[in-house]
Amino acid sequence: MTSSPTSTPNIQGSIGQGSIGQSAVGRAPGTRDLRLDFFRGLALWFIFIDHIPGNQIAWVTMRNFGLSDATEVFVFISGYTSSLVYSKIYAVHGWRFATAKVVHRVWTLYIAYLFLFIAFTAQVAYTARVFNNPLFSEELGIASFFTDPALSLTQALALKFRPANLDILPLYIVLLLSFPLLLPVLRRWPLALLAGSVTLYAAARGFRWNLPTYPEGGVWFFNPFAWQLLFVLGSTMQRFPEVSTALTRPRRALLAGSAAYLLAALLLVLSWQIAPLGAVMPTWLADVLYPISKTDLDPLRLIHFCALAYIVLQVARYDSAWLRSPLLAPVILCGRQSLQVFCLGIFLSFAGQTILNQWTNSLFAQFSITIVGIAMMIAAARVLTWYQTVDRTPRPPASRQAAPAKDPSA
Repeated sequence: MTSSPTSTPNIQGSIGQGSIGQSAVGRAPGTRDLRLDFFRGLALWFIFIDHIPGNQIAWVTMRNFGLSDATEVFVFISGYTSSLVYSKIYAVHGWRFATAKVVHRVWTLYIAYLFLFIAFTAQVAYTARVFNNPLFSEELGIASFFTDPALSLTQALALKFRPANLDILPLYIVLLLSFPLLLPVLRRWPLALLAGSVTLYAAARGFRWNLPTYPEGGVWFFNPFAWQLLFVLGSTMQRFPEVSTALTRPRRALLAGSAAYLLAALLLVLSWQIAPLGAVMPTWLADVLYPISKTDLDPLRLIHFCALAYIVLQVARYDSAWLRSPLLAPVILCGRQSLQVFCLGIFLSFAGQTILNQWTNSLFAQFSITIVGIAMMIAAARVLTWYQTVDRTPRPPASRQAAPAKDPSA
């Protein structure tokens, strides 16, 4: 989204959008919060790695060390940056213009999703045919597409039919599409909006509200009635910069409680992978905790994300020097081009899955696929950034432009 001559900011929402802003206390207007780009880029890398089944390198991602994962990072940053962007547009140009900007962004995401759906379905179908392996279509949830392509495509247009690994884009489309309705309340009564969001979250979990999918009988993998809470929480945090700044100051009670919860979550997750550790877990604890639903954003996942975010904020302040290290520049670059990098990561993860399933699943192959995939994502982000820089090259000042020749007849 390019900025207009009337100071419409060149700031954009979550997936595929930047994060320039001035919400943090003490931040110069127009500066960029590198934390948003860094953690969004890191989440993109984690999503790519996690989407390759059997990839042992996935042990480095956050889902293996706690109850929350990269999805929580994406949705929270989505809410934060949406508030950062569209609240300012609303304040300067009014609700209608802000709504138009949101709808334009939603349309862009919708077109990107449809392209990703068609291209990814074609990739899976072609691979299944070449290797004579129908399991690819079944595992990735597109087998029903070939049973009735016309109906499946119609359902895909309505965001009801989705292959595996594509669920986060429809979730973000729905959340962002509702944002114009939330924006006036967010500007005037942010705490009331948060209270309403908590109420909707509790009702969705209590009454099992969710949206249907195709084939019939299924529901959205990311329940938007539940995940909206994390989106609204991010939006509300952006409206209270003094709270965000206060959270960067360590408090012993919060630090101790957050660290204890993260440690308990780590032991719980490790018990799923390590048999001796799982054997010592009391059965009554399993009855109390399980199932820990990702679909409905289980409270244990939500608390884990909040505890982790508080710990991270102690070392990731806006002015932290390590964020400007050249070693982290590739991660930040991917975070700034997150929509395109996300789509590319979907294709690369399936290509990696194909290599591991059809040729070799050695540890060296897993490591090589991971490194090559991330390198390709970085390269794509660099090309996109270069292109945008060239595309936005400012015109020379009017005083330097050649004056028009005078009409001799004058």
